[in-house]
Amino acid sequence: MTRSGFVGLAGRPNVGKSTLANAIVGAKVAIVSERPQTTRRAARGIATDEGEGWQLVIVDLPGVQRPRDSLTERMQRRVERELADADVALLVINAQQGVGPGDRFIARSLLGAQREGRETPVICAVNKCDLLGRGEIASVLSATAELEGVEEIFPVSARTGVGLDPLVAELVARSPEAPFPYPPETRVDRPSEVHLAELIREQVLRRTREEVPHAVEVTITEMEERPDGLLEVHAQVWVETASQKGILIGQGGRMVREVGTAARRELERELGARVYLDLRVRVREHWRRDTSLLDRLGID
Repeated sequence: MTRSGFVGLAGRPNVGKSTLANAIVGAKVAIVSERPQTTRRAARGIATDEGEGWQLVIVDLPGVQRPRDSLTERMQRRVERELADADVALLVINAQQGVGPGDRFIARSLLGAQREGRETPVICAVNKCDLLGRGEIASVLSATAELEGVEEIFPVSARTGVGLDPLVAELVARSPEAPFPYPPETRVDRPSEVHLAELIREQVLRRTREEVPHAVEVTITEMEERPDGLLEVHAQVWVETASQKGILIGQGGRMVREVGTAARRELERELGARVYLDLRVRVREHWRRDTSLLDRLGID
């Protein structure tokens, strides 16, 4: 009999959930940025070991936050739905920041998560331990042990991979006996256009500051393979104001060219093919409050 479990990653924004999801799966299933609230959609990455007979579906969720507009309201609702359906909740804490009120709030909320009449077990990964000394790690682990509802604690480094094997083993042990919901070779469960758009958005986030990263969304408008094998990808980058558009285009088009070059390389690595990327910047005022646009963007 095989084991298969859905693992919901919960935590404050920017604690390293996406990096941890990518490390467990062994592939890029979620974009990574130092900017908080990078993740907008629940990204499902699938980690499978056919020999050992297990499959984990890692659901990288937006950081728990106070909703400010239609976009963040939808993100928060998605967090609640996914955690309610999870077999295991994995609370991620940033070791550098320590345990704060936000972590305690999330732990209490996870304690009440129910699925089919039973409590969802809560496991905690204390991430970024490679950046602290032993004494500092011990202090954070001690504070984590006081969180209500947390059953097991694992010090890890998603960046280096240290501590991931025991964490994965615990997640598998907590998963129910069930057939694999995905073919073993699957690594990401979302439309390819959405995944590619996220890879482009990642490059924008890495190069912009202030409000611009939060105001950016990317959509793929067209994909076509040319007779010579070159994949032609047309994408639009949405911002909310003309000033944001100017920042993103940059002087003489420098910024958008830099973003496009880096994004094209990411797409080529992901697709294993040569890519021509046509990137256009568009303004749509207050798109984060536009429920009909959010529907079309698949942010539910």
